[in-house]
Amino acid sequence: MVKLIHTLADHDDDVNCCAFSSALLATCSLDKTVRLYSLSDFSELPHSPLKFHTYAVHCCCFSPSGHILASCSTDGTTVLWNTQNGQTLAVMEQPSGSPVRVCQFSPDSTCLVSGAADGTVVMWNAQSYKLYRCGSVKDGSLVACAFCPTGTLFVTGSSCGDLTVWDDKMRCLHSEKAHDLGITCCDFSSQPISDGEQTHFFRLASCGQDCQIKMWVVSFTHVSGFELKYKSTLSGHSAPVLACAFSHNGQMLVSGSVDKSVIVYDTNTENILYTLTQHTRYVTTCAFAPNILLLATGSMDKTVNIWQFDPEALCQAGSTEDQPKQFIEDWSEDDVSTWLCAQGLEDLTGLFKMNNIDGRELLNLTKESLADDLKIDGYSYEKEAMENWISKKKRTSPMTNLVLPSVVLIPNRTLKMAINRWLETHQK
Repeated sequence: MVKLIHTLADHDDDVNCCAFSSALLATCSLDKTVRLYSLSDFSELPHSPLKFHTYAVHCCCFSPSGHILASCSTDGTTVLWNTQNGQTLAVMEQPSGSPVRVCQFSPDSTCLVSGAADGTVVMWNAQSYKLYRCGSVKDGSLVACAFCPTGTLFVTGSSCGDLTVWDDKMRCLHSEKAHDLGITCCDFSSQPISDGEQTHFFRLASCGQDCQIKMWVVSFTHVSGFELKYKSTLSGHSAPVLACAFSHNGQMLVSGSVDKSVIVYDTNTENILYTLTQHTRYVTTCAFAPNILLLATGSMDKTVNIWQFDPEALCQAGSTEDQPKQFIEDWSEDDVSTWLCAQGLEDLTGLFKMNNIDGRELLNLTKESLADDLKIDGYSYEKEAMENWISKKKRTSPMTNLVLPSVVLIPNRTLKMAINRWLETHQK
């Protein structure tokens, strides 16, 4: 099951793009601004909106660490922002001065690619903010870009419908017509697929003005190197598809369309899981949060909708029962806090952070114990000593002598890490 849990309506014009980090959501708009929101309660950050661009902002993306946000605009610039304070780190001007339509960080954060309306693509050094390499496509504007999770290549899509593959030295490896009426978006799944031999595959999705989503397989072999193969077509929308994105675990693909709908597909069966129809105008952007079951969709209706997926319902997506469990296991402490807020358990976020509960620890608890039973006395003990205390049928705190409603033991990871750091420093 998926439900709408929040709507953001702060932009004054069409929402063009939205992007997640582990703790923040960024949105950008025709109104020339970029806005930042906390995932803990969806409140806008004090230093938001970010204002620099003089024309429409087309795309925004976080660096893998989430510390830097990039935005690009019709004004011909790509701007890097410090997400902690909203300060401008760099302004990188497209050499041709052409409107910049798309930007994307490499998986290792070493470079940033920007694509422009005149077909030029520039690779920037993300540390020095200097131009590294540049190239161009034969026809059309560059409107889409996605890095392969390995970082060894990236794909661009043009308004003429060409899908072009580049290596990390900006050499063009392959180009072919993918969508007759033009590409609008593309995205790689972050999860590889292996055939058990020496070949590793990554799913690539592209969408376009032809109302279709096309699924591709990118393979790397020791023998043939790189290969791009068309796999299938998804035809759930009745109008041009403007956006597509894979979930973090690769089990779902979401798309947004001129038909005002959002469709969520199972990537293994290619069946439609959900159709969401909350937006009143074209859906221009969609993005899944990393390591957490949230989806953001943006529209020309000037809103961004936040959707939450029921973890149990996600058992529909994927071929094995334990994949949703593995997904939750990857959650950080911030992801767990966001989940608690969505469940109406905001009062527990401080308690959970104090006890360093991440996704792995969460899997050992039930929702009932989170809501009703979990009480911690705030002290740390040796595990063996505490287990011995409990085994003697004592349900009181050794420090306060108060009754413990629960005897669930939760590791103090902060203390453990501090002890390990001390040992590493003092051991010869």
